[in-house]
Amino acid sequence: MQLLNTLYVTTADTYLRLDNDTLRVEVEQETRLRVPLHHLSAVVCFGHTGLSAPLMHRLAEGGIALVLLDDNGRFKARLEGAVTGNVLLRQAQFGRVADPAFTLDMARACVAGKIKNTRQVLQRGAREAKSEDEAQVLTRLADDLAASLRALTGTTSLDALRGIEGEAARQYFSGLNLLVRPESRAVFQMDGRTRRPPRDRFNAMLSFLYSMWMNDCRSALEAAGLDPQVGFLHALRPGRAALALDLMEEFRPWADRLALTLINRGQLDADDFVLREGGGVLLEPDARKAVVVAYQERKRDEINHPLLAQSVPLGLVPLVQARLMARSLRDDGAPYVPFVAK
Repeated sequence: MQLLNTLYVTTADTYLRLDNDTLRVEVEQETRLRVPLHHLSAVVCFGHTGLSAPLMHRLAEGGIALVLLDDNGRFKARLEGAVTGNVLLRQAQFGRVADPAFTLDMARACVAGKIKNTRQVLQRGAREAKSEDEAQVLTRLADDLAASLRALTGTTSLDALRGIEGEAARQYFSGLNLLVRPESRAVFQMDGRTRRPPRDRFNAMLSFLYSMWMNDCRSALEAAGLDPQVGFLHALRPGRAALALDLMEEFRPWADRLALTLINRGQLDADDFVLREGGGVLLEPDARKAVVVAYQERKRDEINHPLLAQSVPLGLVPLVQARLMARSLRDDGAPYVPFVAK
């Protein structure tokens, strides 16, 4: 199944090696897991993981992506085999990036999808709030995001669009603390979005979850034949997967929802995090495993896709959206429609 074909390696000092046509996972020279390679499309390694050269060659040969992330989930490297995909589609993608009007329209769609989904998070929080005062604050913030959505239609430049997106994100994150159950707020207090490194436990969870969504979005774009480096909303920079970042914007609220679920159900607490010198915060190894398991389970949730008018697993939605992006790049009459849950 496409939802089960990514192997996440979170245990420190794990060694991966090739055993015939099977990936063998060893911890302290003891075999812990064997996975047939034909079941995999990606291997994602967190922190210090050793790999044999024959395994890396075999992964590249089989088109199985190898992604290396640090302990906090920050991207370090990606090993891939020969580039595949439709060269004519990529040629169309490069041409579209050179079209300012198309670039602005695509970027506007990405931002609109993100704001609509974040607004739904706040609206749900307002409905479920125990305090009338907190419900009013969340409703006001949701109304502010609605105003940001209306402002998008009048933007005439990427800078203006990014300014609206940045202000909407600031308003959204200012309300997330109210979505945490009161008894957990002291431990999971967030003072805005921070990264590299995250400065609190909530941000540490978000960075970790965003990194997994990012990998899935990049893989979806590659599966659709697109170049994940060439995007519209995010500026082009060497080493930045700009289009993957564009696609991920509409899925960030799903990461936020999962983080809130893990906190509010008591599945993670203060002891699941490491506070480093200098103020950085990281998830403990066992906590990383718990988050990965929860993420994989959440990807199985059936979601009604409004454009397809049918139910699909959440984990397949990036693949659907990547193909919709490809269609918009090929067809002048098919604007990109971001995924917004109903």
